[in-house]
Amino acid sequence: MVSNLALGALVISLNVIVHTVGLVALARWMSWIVHWFSLHRHSLGKTVAMVTTVLGIFFVHTVEVWIWAFAHLMTGVVSSLEDAVYFSTVTFSTLGYGDITPPPGWRVFAALESMNGFILIGWSIAYLVAASTRHGPFRIGEHF
Repeated sequence: MVSNLALGALVISLNVIVHTVGLVALARWMSWIVHWFSLHRHSLGKTVAMVTTVLGIFFVHTVEVWIWAFAHLMTGVVSSLEDAVYFSTVTFSTLGYGDITPPPGWRVFAALESMNGFILIGWSIAYLVAASTRHGPFRIGEHF
């Protein structure tokens, strides 16, 4: 179990780094895009900014899921890349179908992925709310 926790902490740390770098890069890129294309001046532009932001967040989460998938593949939790990506996606999103289950020695490791996914998805939602009030369709003072 100690090896599960140690490896899980390593993968979680890597994912937090990816998430931090990804959201900082996305924030900088979106500020540049919004300014360059003057997206903040019209409704369609605000919508384009939000769609781009959501796709950027989705990309960051995809990278994180693939990191977990490779970890599951390398530890033998699953036997194929397709199963690893599927299992990781279902676990990271906390959906948990249960059709693929980790061996008893790796259940804690898989549980750590769901906790990591829950926290990072929540962080992304907070980022999306902030982005929608900054350069999206819900600018402060314009709605509600």
